[in-house]
Amino acid sequence: MSERRTTNPLRLAVERGEPVLGAGVTTLDPAFVEVYGALGLDFVWLDFENAGPHPEDATVVAGLARAADAADIEPLVRLPSGDPSLIRKVLDTGVRNLLIPRVETAAEVRQAVEASQFTYDGGVGERGYAGARASGWGGDTDEYAARQDANVLVGVMLENLTAVANVDDILAVPELGFTFVGPSDLSVSAGHPLETTHPEVTAAIETVREASQSAGVPVGRTASSADATTAALDAGFDLVRIGHEVGAARSLLGDRLAAVRAHLGD
Repeated sequence: MSERRTTNPLRLAVERGEPVLGAGVTTLDPAFVEVYGALGLDFVWLDFENAGPHPEDATVVAGLARAADAADIEPLVRLPSGDPSLIRKVLDTGVRNLLIPRVETAAEVRQAVEASQFTYDGGVGERGYAGARASGWGGDTDEYAARQDANVLVGVMLENLTAVANVDDILAVPELGFTFVGPSDLSVSAGHPLETTHPEVTAAIETVREASQSAGVPVGRTASSADATTAALDAGFDLVRIGHEVGAARSLLGDRLAAVRAHLGD
C-alpha cells in the first residue's frame, strides 16, 4: 500500500503547524485539479455547497478524488451541510478532508465530526464500513478503521455572528480539525453585505483567529492576492485559499482584454 494511501499530508501539515495553501475549483473540473497539483499547491478546494452536482452523486466525487490522487494533491471538499449520511458517503469515495459550512453550535460540529470517525471521544463513532473506494473496494481490512480515523480531517466554517459567539464551545469539540472564517457571509450576517473590511466583520474574524490559536486549533481564511496571503500567514492563519480558477480567469483575462482594447482605441 502506498504511503499516500496510509497518510494524509494535509492533516499532518496542519498538525505540525505548517502553513498550507490551496485554491478552489468552482467548476469542479478534474483538469484544474491536475493543474493545481502540478503547481505544487497543498490542497484543492472542491466547492459542492455553491456549485456543481450534489455530492450524493458519489461517482462525481470519486472522479475528482482520482484526479487528485493522480496529481498528488489533497482534495478539500466543502459540503452543502453537515448531514451525517452525506459525510459518510463522501468519505467512502476516498476523500479525507471535509469542510462543513454555516455551523452555529458545538452540537452541530460534534455530530459532523462524530460521523467521520469509527471511534470517537472514548466511545463508538458514527462512521460505518463500506466496501467502496476508501477501503480499496473492500480489500483493505488491516487496521482500516484506525487508519481512517487517524487521517480524516474535518473543518468547519464560521461565517455568521451566532457561530462567532459560540466559538469557544465549538473549539472544544473533540477531534475538530480546523476552523475557517468566511468573510463574505460574515459581512452579510453583520448587516454589511460584502463589506468584508467593515470593522464588525474584521472584529469577528479576529475573534475566531485568536480563539482558535488559543485553543490550539488550526484556522484558515481566504486571500485574494499575494500580499493578502502573506499577511494572513504572518497573522497566524494556517490554511489559506489563495483564489479559484474563475476569479483568476476574470482577473488575468479581464486585465489583458482591457489593455488590448485600450491599445486599439476601443
